[in-house]
Amino acid sequence: MFRSSRWMLSAAAPALLVATLGATAQEWQPDRPINLIVPWGAGGSTDQVTRVTAPLIAEELGVEIVVVNQPGASGAIGTQEVLNAPHDGYTWTANAIANNATYSVTGLLEGTDIDDWHIYLSVANVPVVSVPADSQFTDFGQLLEAFQSEGGRGIAVATAGITSSGGTAIAALSDAGGGFEYNMVTYDGGGPAAIATASGEAMVTTQLAVEQTELIRGGRLRPLAVLSDEPLVLEGVDPIPPITQWLPDMPLAPDYFGIFIPADAPPEVLATVDRIWEEKVMNAPELKAYAENFGAVFAPSYGEEARALAMPVVILEACSALERGEAVNDPSTIGIDCETRTETGGN
Repeated sequence: MFRSSRWMLSAAAPALLVATLGATAQEWQPDRPINLIVPWGAGGSTDQVTRVTAPLIAEELGVEIVVVNQPGASGAIGTQEVLNAPHDGYTWTANAIANNATYSVTGLLEGTDIDDWHIYLSVANVPVVSVPADSQFTDFGQLLEAFQSEGGRGIAVATAGITSSGGTAIAALSDAGGGFEYNMVTYDGGGPAAIATASGEAMVTTQLAVEQTELIRGGRLRPLAVLSDEPLVLEGVDPIPPITQWLPDMPLAPDYFGIFIPADAPPEVLATVDRIWEEKVMNAPELKAYAENFGAVFAPSYGEEARALAMPVVILEACSALERGEAVNDPSTIGIDCETRTETGGN
């Protein structure tokens, strides 16, 4: 199981938040199905973990939670759909929280930030740099040299888009590796990007381990490095070496995934889902097994604790976008000071 000294993953329940919400809200009893929009393609990291957690909540609520894949614009199209829908508790979304928090910085969605969402985190994921099984590259050092050469811009990297985990991973690798060029090829999700690489459509993928695990175990992808300071251990596979073996100063932060409900949904909705998350999801053997089998970190939390855990990766991705010239809006507009790499308390 992957573990990193930089990943301080707390699983303590924010009981105070439950008590506060519970004191002011009655138990919610939905009377129709809930629409849960996954703004990425089927089979990717968000889709995978959402289809593990959604049935656990549905069983407790007594209604169906319909998971709908609505990919496009690096997750922004499906996310906008949720923001546009009535905030009555019947339309949720799922994603990497750093995406929802920084869409405004990248210009994909205007006027939104992390505090538009009540956050339920399930796992933390880590990107892996992989190549097709028959690739000429047998370790990351060789690939890095190729990227840094004159021909680096011709190396096709399959991702789910600029703001996807794979997109931000290759951008971060470029930053740490001296600003090398590359050719990003985008797909509707991390799963399709990994499959495309395995089939030879691209030379590299930097998507998440959970999207690559079966292809790695099946011998179709060759993993070269994990974006962590410790090896990633997957059952049946040699440990994947940490990126710090080649880029020791590369900034790293855990990439948290989960389900998000608009923060201004009725209090009884949030209080009820808080209770279910704490009682059912935070100890769910199904979620633990998923994390162990696919190279994710079991890290469920919710509310203010989840927000605090998310902020390091939010700050890293927002400020990295600014440094690369990809920011349409300054991170200060969502309360982030990139000079100090701290949160300033709001926009």
